[in-house]
Amino acid sequence: MWSLRELPELSEDEFQRWSQLLEDRTGIQIAPHQRAFLQTQIGGRMRELECDSYSHYLTQVVDGLQGMVEWSILVDRLVVKETSFFRHRPSIEFVRRLVQSRINNQALNGSFDVWSVGCATGEEPYALAMAINDCFELAALDPYFGVTATDISLQSLQKARKGLYHPRKVEQVTREERARYFIPADKELQVVEKIRDRVCFSHGNVLDVARMPRVMMDVIFCQNLLIYFRRWRRREVLNALVDRLKPNGVLIVGLGEITDWTNPKIKRVADDEIQAYVRLPEA
Repeated sequence: MWSLRELPELSEDEFQRWSQLLEDRTGIQIAPHQRAFLQTQIGGRMRELECDSYSHYLTQVVDGLQGMVEWSILVDRLVVKETSFFRHRPSIEFVRRLVQSRINNQALNGSFDVWSVGCATGEEPYALAMAINDCFELAALDPYFGVTATDISLQSLQKARKGLYHPRKVEQVTREERARYFIPADKELQVVEKIRDRVCFSHGNVLDVARMPRVMMDVIFCQNLLIYFRRWRRREVLNALVDRLKPNGVLIVGLGEITDWTNPKIKRVADDEIQAYVRLPEA
């Protein structure tokens, strides 16, 4: 049976070619010690296609329209990452305080717009929507906000849109938050409709920010993504994201993900628990 056939080892040349393709298309850098992971993920798909040549499969992946379809299938296995609700609560709470401050100071100018970059299976954008919704409900205001969530994995986005999660995924959600924002669904929990309606999931590659619709954001949330990129690419992506911020908008990244980056359009937030940058008002 093909599913049980043992594939050859990924050679050094094949590893270099495959890792270069992954980096060129996603920005993710594969280290030499991750060769086994790469071989396992690619090999699993090759067995399904009854293909026993890494080079032949690579040709299939890069060849025309059918190659684009095949890449969309393979990339799901290569880039899907583990996440959970409120994974880094200090960053979410910073967004909550920002919204609350703007409400208190009557400084909400139109819709409050948030972008979750690399949203995976949706836990992060839903958590952001919950925190923001808390602020609007506390102030007895109509929830005039939206969260755009993008990811390169079509399979992850499909799961995210359903809003169904194993209870393990909500371990960092408080009892009150769970009661307000989740309903039982067989052996899973589902995000309530009013929160699902606030999040728009869309396919997007962070390397193609410049070609995405130019929608200005109050908050851009980009955590646990840049760490997989080379330093020069991290700076390139962050500079592109800054240009999508409204004046006084905030860019939030993972703590320590970037240490050698500056941009004249932003200033670092003075908070040791988070790594955030505020877009300066236009001169």
